[in-house]
Amino acid sequence: MKALRPAFQEAGLELVEIDWRAPVEDFADIALVLLGTAWDYQDHPREFLAKLDALEERGVTVCNPSKVVRWNSEKRYLRALEQSGAATVPTLWLDDAGQGDIVAAMSRFGTDRVVVKRQVGAGGLGQFSFSRDNLPAQDWTMGRPCMVQPFLPSILEEGEYTFVFIDGEFSHGVSKRAGPGDYRIQSLYGGYETDFTPSQADLAGAEAIVAALPFDDLLYCRIDMARLPSGELAVMEAEAIEPYLYPEQGPGLGARLAKAILARL
Repeated sequence: MKALRPAFQEAGLELVEIDWRAPVEDFADIALVLLGTAWDYQDHPREFLAKLDALEERGVTVCNPSKVVRWNSEKRYLRALEQSGAATVPTLWLDDAGQGDIVAAMSRFGTDRVVVKRQVGAGGLGQFSFSRDNLPAQDWTMGRPCMVQPFLPSILEEGEYTFVFIDGEFSHGVSKRAGPGDYRIQSLYGGYETDFTPSQADLAGAEAIVAALPFDDLLYCRIDMARLPSGELAVMEAEAIEPYLYPEQGPGLGARLAKAILARL
């Protein structure tokens, strides 16, 4: 948020940070709520959605809207994108997973390594990677609805790419790489980011994902993609709730956001 303040002030906007758990009365003088760092919403989804509903009922504009948050909070939205023709990573959707499910997934995908993720999660928390010579314990279970995907070698070879969109228009790109000894690209695990200027083909792939989203009123959206063995970029996440938008790699982000917000007030 600090990186956005100068551009917001120049546009005549005051940026105030309020905990999402604060009483709705604390939002009485707020015209628009910009979801910023509610990074624990996945552990309290009903409470979080209830607060967004309460704010909208009071006439507060929420960006992105609660209908978007509902759709985007469970990773099963990726199935809808796949059905619309978007390039996605092959995924096995399970209510829970055990060792047998991991072995079966490897056979199904024809791979020796898979990644297991929460269906409701963020930041790589609660994520596992298993290989045929490093299977989970026989009594291991994920303990929650999950998704199993083949591990993409490109994650280690070239990393993951982020495309930031403001009001449906491309703002800037980010290349995210894993640190030594890990495959996760989040800074929590030693990952790091650099500037990224996408090729026309890669940008078109990200724009196709944005076009496939069932909403046309997104203030912001972050499309995370990784390269399939075919060479095509596939969507890993379409983050429209409270993604980090990497202002370090997008110096014009604050001005873009401020302009889009003013158009909504």
